[in-house]
Amino acid sequence: MAKRKTKFVCQECGYESAKWMGKCPACHQWNTMVEEIEAASVKGRTGYTSGAASSQKPEKITSIESKKEPRITTKMREFNRVLGGGVVLGSLVLIGGDPGIGKSTLLLQISAQLAEKALPVLYVSGEESTRQTKLRADRLDIKTDELYVLSETNLMDISRQIEEINPSFVVVDSIQTIFKEEITSAPGSVSQVRECTMELMKIAKTKGIPVFIVGHVTKEGSIAGPRLLEHMVDAVLYFEGERHHTYRILRGVKNRFGSTNEMGIFEMKEEGLREVMNPSEIFLEERSQGAAGSTVVASMEGTRPVLVEIQALISPTSFGNPRRTATGVDHNRVPLLMAVLEKRVGLMLQNQDAYIKVAGGVKLDEPAIDLALAVSIASSFRDHPTKPEDIFIGEVGLTGEIRRVSRIEQRVQEAAKLGFKRVICPKNNLDGWNYSAGIEVIGVSNVQEALEIGLHQ
Repeated sequence: MAKRKTKFVCQECGYESAKWMGKCPACHQWNTMVEEIEAASVKGRTGYTSGAASSQKPEKITSIESKKEPRITTKMREFNRVLGGGVVLGSLVLIGGDPGIGKSTLLLQISAQLAEKALPVLYVSGEESTRQTKLRADRLDIKTDELYVLSETNLMDISRQIEEINPSFVVVDSIQTIFKEEITSAPGSVSQVRECTMELMKIAKTKGIPVFIVGHVTKEGSIAGPRLLEHMVDAVLYFEGERHHTYRILRGVKNRFGSTNEMGIFEMKEEGLREVMNPSEIFLEERSQGAAGSTVVASMEGTRPVLVEIQALISPTSFGNPRRTATGVDHNRVPLLMAVLEKRVGLMLQNQDAYIKVAGGVKLDEPAIDLALAVSIASSFRDHPTKPEDIFIGEVGLTGEIRRVSRIEQRVQEAAKLGFKRVICPKNNLDGWNYSAGIEVIGVSNVQEALEIGLHQ
């Protein structure tokens, strides 16, 4: 009897080797090489395009007919916006998030809403039995005959049920539990995840069925499995939030049918997830009035401006090296802005501990929050509060200049809508547009000007 060939596959990047190695030479991760039995080559494997491969011929791009992708809308407008306007037919969407964050609850609610439109929906659960899924459906008050639940992990049986039911929407929870019989490795391995995703992509593209797959996340917060998984799907959504807080954030990091970096806010209730239509009010409702170190910034999350409070606490250090702690922003940005304040403004911050926090659990990563961060640090250091009706927007350069930001009109309109009176923004952003009446827009060219205006009572 012939000896079966084995290989060692990196569980992080998919690198294959004939022998075991402690460190993967491709992604440089330790102890990720796992022994797997090579699967027999499948003859006649074809892609998901219809017809024989020889019938496909190059076409002139000017002769290809362009048409708008049809979309299915749900009752959750936040969910529709993150996807770019709704669910695209034939799309493959990956949703990742921490355990217990609410991924299954969200997808079960979406499935029920589509089923209420007389669209047959197949919900495949590889981690729960049908009775457990029914308990969640009872809690969410789901009562529709068009929602089918299947507890199965064999991809062949799942494909057979899709052929029989012919659903308009498919949910697979989760991809790490599904396996293909031809692959001898365990479910969740690189080979299984790659091949199962490829098969689901073939089903989505050939039948025009939107397929949503749930992916586990690693300790670092990225989706487990090969990075190839994120390149194969049409959209990647992350479901974020603190398990001890009720608010959840659905963030799009990749979308072939819409803009990326869109954000949807949900609130976890006993009866399920409820969308938050005005997140700025939620993030600012508990803001302390007249507290030093508190500023408000208008940050763009995709196409939506969101007003968020940034808090800073500056105190003398008790150690040789002062601490720099940041939550919700890049921790490297804090010492950079403190160095600018020390060099350009003259604030002695080298012997001060700095603690920065974005209220509400939001993560901000755009350069336009630099000015609000700098003002909050200076406000806490001087123990001088800013005015409650002020908003600070702008990117801070290393020479202390305030650089222009994008979509200033939308940010100012959102600030005026919530009752703010003044916007301190880059001077170069004031040319070429008319801001709303009832709000004062002040242009500044450097950090010193911003502090004189923002901290002057």
